Amino acid sequence: MRDAENVTVRLANYRPPDYNIDEIALVFSLSPEATLVAARSHVRRMGDAEAPLVLVGERLELQSIAIDDVALTTEQYELAPGKLIVHAPPADFRLDIVTRINPAANTHLEGLYMSGGRFCTQCEAEGFRAITYALDRPDVLARYAVRIEADKAAYPTLLSNGNLTEAGDLEDGRHFAVWVDPHPKPAYLFALCAGTYESIHDSFTTMSGREVALGIYVDPGDGERARYAMDALKRAMKWDEEVFQREYDLDLFNIVAVRDFNFGAMENKGLNIFNSSLILANPQTATDADFEAIEAVVGHEYFHNWTGNRITCRDWFQLCLKEGLTVYREQEFSADQRSRAVQRIKDVKRLRARQFAEDAGPLAHPVRPSSYQKIDNFYTATIYEKGGELIRMLKRLIGETAFARGMQLYFARRDGTASTVEDFIACFTEASERDLSAFFRWYEQAGTPQVASRGKYDPASGVFELTLMQRTPPTPNQPTKRPVPIPLDIGFIAADGAALQATQHGDDTPRASHAVVLEQESATLHFHGLKQKPIPSVLRGFSAPVSLDDGLGGDARMAQMAHDPDPFTRWEAGQTLARALMLGDNSVSAEALAAALARELDRAQEDPAFAALALRLPDLNELILASPEPDPEALHAQREGLRRTIAQHLRPQLEQLARAKSETPFSVSAAAAGRRALKSAALDLLSALGEESGALLLEAFEDADNMTASMAALEALGASGVHKFDDALAQFYQRWKDNPLVLDKWFAVQAAAPRADALSRAAALREHADFSLRNPNRVRALAAAFAMRNPRAFHAADGGGYRFVAALATAIDEINPALAARLLTPFETWRRFDPARQRHARTALEGMIASPKLSKNVREMVERALA
Repeated sequence: MRDAENVTVRLANYRPPDYNIDEIALVFSLSPEATLVAARSHVRRMGDAEAPLVLVGERLELQSIAIDDVALTTEQYELAPGKLIVHAPPADFRLDIVTRINPAANTHLEGLYMSGGRFCTQCEAEGFRAITYALDRPDVLARYAVRIEADKAAYPTLLSNGNLTEAGDLEDGRHFAVWVDPHPKPAYLFALCAGTYESIHDSFTTMSGREVALGIYVDPGDGERARYAMDALKRAMKWDEEVFQREYDLDLFNIVAVRDFNFGAMENKGLNIFNSSLILANPQTATDADFEAIEAVVGHEYFHNWTGNRITCRDWFQLCLKEGLTVYREQEFSADQRSRAVQRIKDVKRLRARQFAEDAGPLAHPVRPSSYQKIDNFYTATIYEKGGELIRMLKRLIGETAFARGMQLYFARRDGTASTVEDFIACFTEASERDLSAFFRWYEQAGTPQVASRGKYDPASGVFELTLMQRTPPTPNQPTKRPVPIPLDIGFIAADGAALQATQHGDDTPRASHAVVLEQESATLHFHGLKQKPIPSVLRGFSAPVSLDDGLGGDARMAQMAHDPDPFTRWEAGQTLARALMLGDNSVSAEALAAALARELDRAQEDPAFAALALRLPDLNELILASPEPDPEALHAQREGLRRTIAQHLRPQLEQLARAKSETPFSVSAAAAGRRALKSAALDLLSALGEESGALLLEAFEDADNMTASMAALEALGASGVHKFDDALAQFYQRWKDNPLVLDKWFAVQAAAPRADALSRAAALREHADFSLRNPNRVRALAAAFAMRNPRAFHAADGGGYRFVAALATAIDEINPALAARLLTPFETWRRFDPARQRHARTALEGMIASPKLSKNVREMVERALA
């Protein structure tokens, strides 16, 4: 049966289901090419008595259907594309459906599929319908009982959601396991895994004294590499109890790592399924960035137990309700585990790199979209990162105490429900006793608000007048915008760096920090008691997801960079100076910036991770976004010129860092990672010297005794343009060719290297024996690294980069439409470029849409990009 045709789903058309399923018993008879799924559901009518029961299903073979143990005739039901329609069912009944599926042929990696000879599921967002005909929508919550039967020798471990209640042997070498989840959940949270695994186990005692058994299941031989993930899980469980008072609610918590997975991880109740890249790590095979990501994502998926599972979404338009809130919780967890200041800067860098670009292009959409064709295409930085920023702003607006009360009210009031953003905000309205209706505009309007600030100082009165203005540019289908409440954290320093205090009208207490909310299009504030001209920092801590034009000159930014008490402001001042130089603003010299960065190196021992961030200058994607008519090749040359100047000025310090030996024993601590990050940043800057640094970079690669050091040197060699890059690549491949996750890094470092021959290298990698269109990690290592991390090559003037990615996405679309669609995200900026590049991009996109076999996923992405 073919899939259903494209249909636009609209929030305005939401209506509750006509029928509800509150209990479902599933029996799986597992076989790679012919798995039988028997589903018995308790169905109750909720709406119109005349309405048929409409179930959805894809790629299913219906074997039988019965109501209350009586088989239905063909007149009583109808099979339509993507649907099973039951005519005139009773008001309350048991529905039995048996389907047959082919997991081995399921290359979409949605529903039940095979990975490495093991069974695995992925049901978010709409994968359950590829397992059985179902009410596959998030507002249908049911209790699940799952019986799994399989060959015991081939699949000795059988896992599903909830608690294990029964297991035993069957005839003919088969066995079974029964899992019962007592908590109602939507179908997208269903999970099943079966196969041969190596596992590690631990336990966690909850704040009420219950002992929870913890297990992580991985490929045989990988068990020890899951130890850090287990440690991160236990820390996340403890943190959620201490910070949000959330206790885990089952007897077991299991994680399964799989190699073939479209996402990073999935929060299925009691059985999280992870991409193996986000579970497996040791110093030899994983970088510090990998360790950080494992910690963050393990936390993220665990935190979903309450913000996503116990309280889920009424419909997919409310996706930000679970994802944005959980991103905020994840970021707070990471900040508490590491340096809060450094974590905040990293979160901002990620937001700007991914979400600001999204807001500025044809794929812009609100945090809560109003329509979609494939919800898979809306697992975006806007939903996740910007959604998380909205929660952070909400906390700033109402205060920590009211925010904590609102969260507890939300947990108490909405537990066990499918909720909306309105339900969520209502809890904070009640807890804070404030009108939050204007804040809701953040959920409904797309685009990044632009804030401008201008100050005027009167030395006679000691008054500083600060005028603030906001504007949100038009986005697709939203030409006009209303002002949104923007929380700002404002502070002042003097030209010599001294912190200044001031008072405001109605508050006679001098303060170094002022919490202000810009609610209208403009506002003028007056700060009193300033005895010298202040340098204002308006967005301390990056208090809102906005772009800021503060009109400050180079000297003021130099003072901020050296002295502002807010780490984000110090970092931002340096980045702004560097970006201005790269874009042709010479109000401050490159030599002056180099001197300022030298001072950062002088005090690097205070916080090496911060110094490392300071040394990493704005990347090419950021310059493209900041340019009205970007020329990627010219911007690349300007960027490299500034990096070269700075590297020449700092060369002795950078070379000393580059030659520093690795600390032994290796430590995963944030402090040790910060020191390694500083060395990596030094190597990155030295790469701008080209052949002058080639020998040193190769020496750093050959001396590396951990993956962080290896990849830092290899990336620097790639950026340097020297031929020694190929020597290092050959060594790396020979050592790691049998480790899939490390080999992904080998593909990615080549695809991302901003070299003149980048496209020919990428084309050669496409034909490499170790490349596979069927493995999402390998595809992302090539295609996503090339298109997202190598804008010089992707936006090449001859259009070769566009053609390469479009052709690759088209080939993948036949195998895995969801993966193919995500590869097209970098096309979001194509309209920013010169007419020739626009023609090349449009031709590549129109060539895709002309294909009659294009999937719904890809077609929607291409149509939105071209709209």
